[in-house]
Amino acid sequence: METKSENPANYLTDQDINPIIRAYYEFNQLKVLYRQGWLKRGIPRERCESVAEHSLGVAVLVCWLAEAYHPDLDLCRALRMALVHDFGEVYAGDITPEDGIPRAEKRILERQSVGRVFGDLPGGDRYIELWEEYEGGTSAEARFVRQVDRLEMAMQASVYGQQGSYDLEEFCRTALGSVSDPPIQNLLRELADCGVE
Repeated sequence: METKSENPANYLTDQDINPIIRAYYEFNQLKVLYRQGWLKRGIPRERCESVAEHSLGVAVLVCWLAEAYHPDLDLCRALRMALVHDFGEVYAGDITPEDGIPRAEKRILERQSVGRVFGDLPGGDRYIELWEEYEGGTSAEARFVRQVDRLEMAMQASVYGQQGSYDLEEFCRTALGSVSDPPIQNLLRELADCGVE
């Protein structure tokens, strides 16, 4: 996995430290971990978003879309889910379909990562449950956040497309094919450079 720097949690090896400090250092890995799919499509490292930047984008869109179109959702729960949905990548990395890792193996690696980050954290079991709920799509909030995750990817592809001559239409097509929420579908169709009819 390509990163901006070494995993910050490596600085804490063999130290008896408060679990909140340790989890924050582990979270910092998401700040330095590039979104690997963008690098594989030619986005230069200096412009490539990190996993944490993507997670922030998902959280912002969750707030806006839930308030605008889905006031019945538990916004606090959806927002917390958006913030933890990529913690499986702290130790597993940002595994893309091109990596050839079977989906079941990817899930195991990410589950181990989530357990490692949240296992000793006060209330960590609630974060693990939120991550599991998101992964399984077992609630309205989880299904919503999963679709917003796809939207954020497509919107970032659109931004990259506007910034240079990147052909990232595949990300918009993929997102539209995996989204059933009408407001999110409409937003995907509106993206200026997606080419989605």
